[in-house]
Amino acid sequence: MKKPTTKTADKSDTVKIAGEYDGLSLSVVIPAYNEQGAVHTTVEDVQTHLAPLGIPYEIIVVDDGSTDGTRQEAIDSGATVDWNEVNSGYGATLKRGVRQAQYEYIAILDTDGTYPARYLPDMLVKCRTQDMVVGDRGAAMKNVPLIRRPAKKFLNKLASLLAERPLNDLNSGLRVFRKTELIPFLPLLPQNFSFTTTITLCMTCNGKRMIYTPIEYGKRVGKSKIRPVDFINFIILVLRVMVLFNPLRVFIPLGLGFFALGLIKLVYDIFIGNLSESAIFAFLAAIMIWSLGLIADMISRLHLRP
Repeated sequence: MKKPTTKTADKSDTVKIAGEYDGLSLSVVIPAYNEQGAVHTTVEDVQTHLAPLGIPYEIIVVDDGSTDGTRQEAIDSGATVDWNEVNSGYGATLKRGVRQAQYEYIAILDTDGTYPARYLPDMLVKCRTQDMVVGDRGAAMKNVPLIRRPAKKFLNKLASLLAERPLNDLNSGLRVFRKTELIPFLPLLPQNFSFTTTITLCMTCNGKRMIYTPIEYGKRVGKSKIRPVDFINFIILVLRVMVLFNPLRVFIPLGLGFFALGLIKLVYDIFIGNLSESAIFAFLAAIMIWSLGLIADMISRLHLRP
């Protein structure tokens, strides 16, 4: 009977890992709000996949004013723990953790079990040549409730149209980025769930290097804290960020809409032999919107130029 062969961590494996991750380090920021029963598992998952790499890393859990045993569970897990005295929002919690991070590369990861930590090593390596690597849930979005899928699809399409590039997953909660590239945008990032959406748009609209990598999206532990009204807030956020970074992408199409209405009304008025005020108002509205767009573009370039 042939003896089974076993693979051990020999010198060649050690050299391969050392070469692949040489010079890398990672801070993992994990926001938590009433996630008792999931925090310890999440921290262990991160440790399991980062410890074998032999790189410097830290795990920072930020408790967002939880009312259960989340904070104590995070402390017991061995992670570095900070907290907000009162519930301040997903974005505020992430920003607190990012400011504490000591390494150049930062990963964010939710505590609800939807984002497996096994993707972190590969994403970290890819971030050598990128400013941000985002976990693309893609087909794995089957674990997202059916009622939320149309809204997510519409939001991604709108953001992709305004950003002038495909944005496969606008608000994925698993990503690795360079701290130096994120810090300038920190004051612009909101306090709530729009943090990930905003940083995606900020990076994209400012020519930063961003790529997507496929991940498997797991079934969440506990209940989602996103409310239906947040969809409207996300749309407003997308438009607000685009007006800040690329205002002509909003004002030019809007002005064209009024111009087209005015032109159609003008043709109709000529056909019936009665020129109305509505056609003139539509043309004036188009001119005013375009003028505002040009002013907004000038302000954006003056304010955001290096």
